[in-house]
Amino acid sequence: MLRGFAPPAQPWLAGHRGIDLAAPPGTEVRAAGAGTVGYAGPLAERGVVTVLHADGLRTTYLPVQPSVRHGQTVGRGEAIGVVQDVPGHCPVACLHWGLLRDRLYLDPLLLLGRGQVRLLPVWSTHREPAGHP
Repeated sequence: MLRGFAPPAQPWLAGHRGIDLAAPPGTEVRAAGAGTVGYAGPLAERGVVTVLHADGLRTTYLPVQPSVRHGQTVGRGEAIGVVQDVPGHCPVACLHWGLLRDRLYLDPLLLLGRGQVRLLPVWSTHREPAGHP
């Protein structure tokens, strides 16, 4: 792994919304899970593949020369393309792998049983009147 998941504090701020994996151009890219290809094509001068999963998750892969097409069903581990030789994102050739639930970016390492889990506080809806314990 060249770079880990570092989400921004606010959705509009800079951050790293996935992980970068060292991968020479031509390396085969495989789907992290079964699903349907939501997008396979160019975006901002690099190839992108997005897989929609039954559990509401979406995985993204770039830069990838797709070997799949929109609407195609893919299985876990099935080849979806190859890493493109596109400079700019990493200091060396890499695959950027992302994970989303709706519009929320998640650490893709969670799919492997790894990654950072963030616990949120649970707020009680019942509040005692002022002056009472």
